[in-house]
Amino acid sequence: MNKQELVEAVAAATGGSRAATGEAIDAFIAAVIDAVMKGETVQLIGFGSFSTGARAARVGRNPATGAEIQIPAAKTVKFTSGKAFKDAVNQ
Repeated sequence: MNKQELVEAVAAATGGSRAATGEAIDAFIAAVIDAVMKGETVQLIGFGSFSTGARAARVGRNPATGAEIQIPAAKTVKFTSGKAFKDAVNQ
């Protein structure tokens, strides 16, 4: 499912317009991104939580030449699914 299909599905379920639903979904995504950028955790009970993680700097290899390269440390985004979501998928 892509974003447009999500907008259509939510609009059909709520009876709202596709334009208003698209704006609401865009606002939700922006709010989640904003919170996670600040280091906060966004927790949606039953669905899951979005948070940040850390990946340490490490040495890697260029697959073409075999030369060692330094891979810098980076922040990562983690999603942990909630129990209700896991249970629904595993039915």
